[in-house]
Amino acid sequence: MSHGAYDMKLLPATFSPWTATQSADRQVAVLMSGGVDSSVTAHLLKGAGWDVLGITMKIPVACSASGRGCGGADAAFVCNELGIPHYFLDVTRAFDELIIRRFRDAYAKGETPNPCADCNSLLKFSLVWDFLREEFRITHLATGHYGRIVHDGQKVFLRRADDREKDQSYFLYGIEGRRLPDLILPLGDLTKRQVRATASELRLSVAQKPESMELCFAGEQDYRLALGADADRPGDLTDMQGRKIGEHKGIANYTIGQRRGLGFAGGKPLYVSRIDALRNTVALGTKEEVSTRIVRATHLNALLPEKLTPNVKLFGKIRSYGEPQPCRIVEATPDRVTVEFDRAQFAPCPGQRLVLYDEQDNVVAGGTIQIDAGPAQTQD
Repeated sequence: MSHGAYDMKLLPATFSPWTATQSADRQVAVLMSGGVDSSVTAHLLKGAGWDVLGITMKIPVACSASGRGCGGADAAFVCNELGIPHYFLDVTRAFDELIIRRFRDAYAKGETPNPCADCNSLLKFSLVWDFLREEFRITHLATGHYGRIVHDGQKVFLRRADDREKDQSYFLYGIEGRRLPDLILPLGDLTKRQVRATASELRLSVAQKPESMELCFAGEQDYRLALGADADRPGDLTDMQGRKIGEHKGIANYTIGQRRGLGFAGGKPLYVSRIDALRNTVALGTKEEVSTRIVRATHLNALLPEKLTPNVKLFGKIRSYGEPQPCRIVEATPDRVTVEFDRAQFAPCPGQRLVLYDEQDNVVAGGTIQIDAGPAQTQD
């Protein structure tokens, strides 16, 4: 996959153009969204003696939303405040085809996509990085993600951040291992409070800017706005035996494990347990019926493939929040992995990610969760 196929364009320098003053091994491009994290990242690298270039992706907004997207002007103004050259990189076509279309297709299939993980693996840390290498001859790339790059002799690891509440290694698992030596994550040993304090001390204009909570391409509004007209096509709401018990509002409005807004009141708590896009049905089940110890993932990216051996003990996450849970490898191939958790996991969602860690908090591998069509396995 080449960035040339997506007509990516570098726009003219926002203020002053890039002129290298350091040797190639001390030059770094920083992907900047205009938020406090990437802004402080740029400041820290400049303070450490790097030649810093700020890059902001210009992306499409997938709906008629009035909110901001990732390609706002804040990053450009921060770079000007820091005395760093800045450019916008138009990735509209690539973002539309690789992120937005995948997002819509996944919901149409009854899956729950993870567009942030897709953006990292398919765009930021692949096409965009390659473009910047060719355009500026800059090898190193940095972002404001909370994660750590650890160099240990000849090996380089992607590790969880010190601030466990902010750790974003779950979203970074898809980076190719060959790129890790040139990736810089300066915030890995900082807390969010420390980052904001630094921004305040510098009097950066984004110091108190709120965090992004919704999708950038939905203008920071509800993700359903980006799904299109087919998102609200109603269908049958059923029990786990397939008996109709009500009507749903469109499968894109539901995700596995959802309890609120179901439009059905049962005698005990019920959750979305299965979404059948072909039949346009949503099945409700108990917590036990939506939980399982066995989780499978495909489209695997293995950073430590030697640890993907049957019966090896690891720690897995099936969603971005929460602590990794003990599990063991059942089977693994270059493209897929099956694990068995020590305890049943609530509501693994097809389309979300299974990310595996070792005892040192290094990312071992990750992939896209797949759910079998049969009943859930719930044994403890």
